[in-house]
Amino acid sequence: MGRGPSIENRKNAEDARRGKIFTKLIREITVAARSGADPAGNARLRVAIDKALSANMSKDTIERAVKRGSGADGADDMQEIRYEGYGPSGVALIIDAMTDNLIRTVSDVRHALSKHGGNLGTSGSVAFQFKRVGELVFDTNAPGSEDALLEVALDAGADDVQSASGCSSVLTAPDAFESVKKALTAAGLQPLRADVVMRPENRVAVSGEAEETLRDLLAWLEELDDVQEVYHNAALSD
Repeated sequence: MGRGPSIENRKNAEDARRGKIFTKLIREITVAARSGADPAGNARLRVAIDKALSANMSKDTIERAVKRGSGADGADDMQEIRYEGYGPSGVALIIDAMTDNLIRTVSDVRHALSKHGGNLGTSGSVAFQFKRVGELVFDTNAPGSEDALLEVALDAGADDVQSASGCSSVLTAPDAFESVKKALTAAGLQPLRADVVMRPENRVAVSGEAEETLRDLLAWLEELDDVQEVYHNAALSD
């Protein structure tokens, strides 16, 4: 009879996944801190720190990342770069990266796309299909939770609330994201995730082999050390 992965192996895999998440969060804090080390006057840094705290990152680790980004703890040579391209079935992709080696990063991204029937596009080739918005996602499986969320969100200044499959997404203008999030959490509503994202204006259907290939591509891209976020306009099944 076969045996599943040992507890030790599962723990090692979880530690590796957690380490990769922390690396991405630290990079985001470091780059955000270039615009100012005080979160009170730096909205991007506030959002990055909130995400890190939600992932149970220690305050000491966060403070070190802020110091590095602000120049108080040595120079930081990370660069931000956005790639636009296409995946299988013409799915539009936006890939945000942070890197200290642009040649390595573009090579890795191009390789991932080409292995899955995709290709890099020029700047602006797919960005027009996305809109930058604040997005807060909530579990609304409980009876009445959708209505309660809708009431608080719209009173707080949200633009829209969209619900499907037991989850609801509260959408805001980027500059209203923090105030809406604060109002929702003050009402006892904790988001599953909250961030300012590139959200597609419309989604395209993919299925069968194309969906499997796309999922594999997304997993491949997210495993790349330099890739911070990947956005796409595919309608994937749960």
